[in-house]
Amino acid sequence: MIVYSIAFVFYAVDLANRSGDASQQAVRGDARQAAAGAGGVATLTRTASAARTATKQPRSRSLRIGFSLTVLAFLLHLGATVLRGIAAERVPWANMYEFALTATCAIVLVFLLVQFFVDLRFLGTLITGMTVLFLGITKINYYVEIVPLQPALDSYWLVIHILVAVLAVAFLTLSFGLSILQLLQTRRDSRVAAGEPGGFAFMGSLPGAVRLEDLAYRLAIIGFVFWTFTLIAGAIWAERAWSRYWGWDTKEVWTFVIWVLYAGFIHARATRGWRGTRSAWLNVIAYAAVIFNFTIVNVFFKGLHAYSGL
Repeated sequence: MIVYSIAFVFYAVDLANRSGDASQQAVRGDARQAAAGAGGVATLTRTASAARTATKQPRSRSLRIGFSLTVLAFLLHLGATVLRGIAAERVPWANMYEFALTATCAIVLVFLLVQFFVDLRFLGTLITGMTVLFLGITKINYYVEIVPLQPALDSYWLVIHILVAVLAVAFLTLSFGLSILQLLQTRRDSRVAAGEPGGFAFMGSLPGAVRLEDLAYRLAIIGFVFWTFTLIAGAIWAERAWSRYWGWDTKEVWTFVIWVLYAGFIHARATRGWRGTRSAWLNVIAYAAVIFNFTIVNVFFKGLHAYSGL
């Protein structure tokens, strides 16, 4: 958590530097606007230039340090997860503490691996901040000593079901972060178009709202596929453990609710033309259901899935 926190600071410094660069570009743009006497054209030119900045801007030293520290923190995180499994002599995801430990590790892992395909280092502040927050809450509220598995959990389906679930959460978390940035970028573009201060100057160095929406949609599709396998594997495991595939248990219901929300998000955007803020808000609501499912449902709702260990 300490290393993640330091990485968070360096990512934040990078965003601050981006804000300064964006402000300087805006000042130069205003000067050109005054000289040219073409306010509308100059505004559009500055907007297009800011949208291209994200692909051309070299990585700052703060960003490189933050990313390196993220890799280091991930290795420590992975070591802690593996050691928990060795101590328990099983996979380390049999209760809320272990699931959170593994899920946050998977989130950072997917964040690091995605960089080989598309540069999402600008999400570093969000990812490291959320990881520190989740780990802190988990350590304080959900930590339990190692105990033997309950009979219903003593199955190879524990590995399959939870593994695909943590991978789903990892991709959906990145998609959520991109949708948040999309909403901020859309708001900034609207204010700039209206001749008002855009706010959040660092957004000028990030991809445009359309690009952010496209990336969020693609990552949500991958996460949705994994969540579908989570639902299917859970039903098969339920039949092995309780002799029925579906019993309308609270956890089962909320897993299905999440699936429906993401299915609706993907379907609405692909076939009904739900673009822009409506699409982003639906993605945010779906991710909020994921967090609700892990926290509120696990802690306050009792049922066959009461394996929190609390």
